[in-house]
Amino acid sequence: MLDGYAIWMSTANLDFLEMAHNAGFSAVVCDIEHNAFSPDRREALVVAAKALGMKVFFKIEAPEPVWVQRALDLDVDGVIIPHAGRLADVRAAVETAKFPPQGTRSYAAGRSAGFAPPDPDYFARCNRNVLCLPMIETAEAFEDVAAILSHPCVDGIFVGPYDLSLTRGRPGYAFNDADRSDIAALADAAKNTGKFWWMPTWKAEEQRFAKNNGVSMRVIAAEHQVIAAGLNAVISALAD
Repeated sequence: MLDGYAIWMSTANLDFLEMAHNAGFSAVVCDIEHNAFSPDRREALVVAAKALGMKVFFKIEAPEPVWVQRALDLDVDGVIIPHAGRLADVRAAVETAKFPPQGTRSYAAGRSAGFAPPDPDYFARCNRNVLCLPMIETAEAFEDVAAILSHPCVDGIFVGPYDLSLTRGRPGYAFNDADRSDIAALADAAKNTGKFWWMPTWKAEEQRFAKNNGVSMRVIAAEHQVIAAGLNAVISALAD
């Protein structure tokens, strides 16, 4: 299996999920924020991923408690919280990711509890195993990353390099010296707090850089990217 790597999904395409599993992926990140995932298809995707033995993470709609709670009730393995801003802006959302006394998550006697009364370790186990990763993709979050990482409900961070570069005053993400400096600073902040960081790494040089800076998870391929590459490969192989 491709441990330490994840596939990025933009639709609730169960065929693609199964193909990703067959290719060796054991983790999937679903971009709920930017795409059309209806409630029933989200549920089906989570059930399918779990049946395949895959971990599934939702990049939710916004840094609001309601979206954290709804994702966790589906039994995802973690939430990636976009547009985090400063800790004060994201505090309510990250605290929804953990049960009291650590956070404010509400108990739901459904899929996330195995449709059964909770066993004695259920709440502590969820707090240990279900991940909360604010997305560092704004200048404000970058400046406040040490405080964000120090919050007890935060397990790590997810780097959003494109938006981060834009909000830091650059014309776009190019994986240049300034981009690498920002990412390395975030990696150091995670290391200094004993927590981890994840990042989308579409190119080999990004993957090597992230590995050298102690990344825990690299998202290495996106659904639309893979489909486009497959189509281009078919076209390029045409005899005439």
